[in-house]
Amino acid sequence: MGNNRTLRRLGLIAFLAAIPISLALVGGFFGSIHPALDSLAHFRIHLAVALICLSPFLLILPGFRWNGLLAAVLGAWAIISVTGIYFIPGLAPVQASTKAGPEDGPVYRLLQLNLRFNNPSPGDVLSLVGRLRPDVVTLEEVSPMWTEKLALLENAYPFRLFCTLDGYAGGVAIMSLRPFSEGSEGMCVEGGTFGTATVDFGGFMVDVAAMHLHWPWPFGQMKQIADLAPTLANLGDNAILAGDLNATPWSEASAQVAQAAAMKQLGPANPTWIWRRLPEWLRFAGLPIDRIFAKGEIVVHSVRTLEPVGSDHLPVLVEFSPKPPEVEDDPLATSLALVTP
Repeated sequence: MGNNRTLRRLGLIAFLAAIPISLALVGGFFGSIHPALDSLAHFRIHLAVALICLSPFLLILPGFRWNGLLAAVLGAWAIISVTGIYFIPGLAPVQASTKAGPEDGPVYRLLQLNLRFNNPSPGDVLSLVGRLRPDVVTLEEVSPMWTEKLALLENAYPFRLFCTLDGYAGGVAIMSLRPFSEGSEGMCVEGGTFGTATVDFGGFMVDVAAMHLHWPWPFGQMKQIADLAPTLANLGDNAILAGDLNATPWSEASAQVAQAAAMKQLGPANPTWIWRRLPEWLRFAGLPIDRIFAKGEIVVHSVRTLEPVGSDHLPVLVEFSPKPPEVEDDPLATSLALVTP
């Protein structure tokens, strides 16, 4: 009798806990209605896992079994909406290309990283850049400390755009091995949280942009996106946007950025950020908020995260190439092929 009473109490507690979790989970799918709901969307997987963990306590008790089944189905559906559709071509919110690199064409690399303004291991970042030698580097939280440290790379990366931002967090930066287009020096907007420069990749001009969005509601993320919309719309036909969006790929915030820039999200799909006070082995519980977008005649071959370098964000490496020109069939050659024995 005592055990049954204890189980029933646990079931009642699970039921009472499942109600607000379910409401928050469902509300996150309606982020277009209000930014507060979009803030819930970022934690969709966490809420879904919590709901699934509560469902066994409901399933084993008479009177709560339908609630337990509903909780399990809702949690599983929410997770599949984020992760499962990655395996269905054309439906995933993250559209990273898996095309192999060209056999005889150039492959360029872009390194994206939120440095963290007070990173205790700046040498790890400099070592990573020196080892990889990416063609372009996009950075966020470029604090005064980092401005001094990155000066050590000035000879290796002579083409630079630093967007300063008042406060401790710092602004964004673009450093390039490749020259900026002739007569272009780049542009900083929105108080140093956005910078763009046209980079010459061997005659293939690409607008490269670095972005650092504010935190979600109740902070000013949505207003910042609205203010940046004209700048995003003016990016060139061939463009790559990289940065810390403080927003997951399935959020309304990410969708608005992609829509304003007429770009496609590229990844990565795995978590790139974790609260700095948590151990690295819990990275899987973090959020994929460091995003890459692209448009135009750009073929992306891979988007992947790299090893930690002292920041609470992981570095993201993008490999891409200019889209090769389409070779038109020669009608004469085709007709000869048809009659040749």
